[in-house]
Amino acid sequence: MSELKQAAAPEQALVVGRITSVYGVKGWVKLYSHTEPMQGIFDYKHWWLKTPSGWKTVELSQGRLQGRGLVASVKGYTDRDQVKDICGMDVYIDAAELPELEEGDYYWSQLEGLRVITKEGVLLGKVSQLMETGANDVIVVRACEGSFDREERLIPYAPGTYVLNIDLEQQEMVVDWDPEF
Repeated sequence: MSELKQAAAPEQALVVGRITSVYGVKGWVKLYSHTEPMQGIFDYKHWWLKTPSGWKTVELSQGRLQGRGLVASVKGYTDRDQVKDICGMDVYIDAAELPELEEGDYYWSQLEGLRVITKEGVLLGKVSQLMETGANDVIVVRACEGSFDREERLIPYAPGTYVLNIDLEQQEMVVDWDPEF
């Protein structure tokens, strides 16, 4: 059986996908990717897995599109019985490996947890997640301590229209949004 390499936790652990199941008999796995495009997960060759006994690392050997999904081969895993041990695990990278973005562009992970405040200074809550809807992305804002009320809000992620300012250092997003809505 292949051994996972013990490793220190990544500086800033970021989930980029999940190993969902075994694929074939030669130790390949099916993947669910959170990256955009989904094949972007293959840009990261060094993956961290959080196991009950701590952080472990694996190295991507090969990856490809297979039908509507992704499959990958991990170094040191050559048969389906070996990879069963890593199925169901999230795939992490160190956020420091992400490419630099242009000014005004953000990774979703940077926005999650920001306090959402109206331009009038009313705290609506914190960004709990973002959703892709087709027309535009949507910010899910959940109430937090000190927020205006206990309501969850869905606010279109439309910079310049509804999202007026993002300050990562202050952990705040200013929005043009009626707290009663």
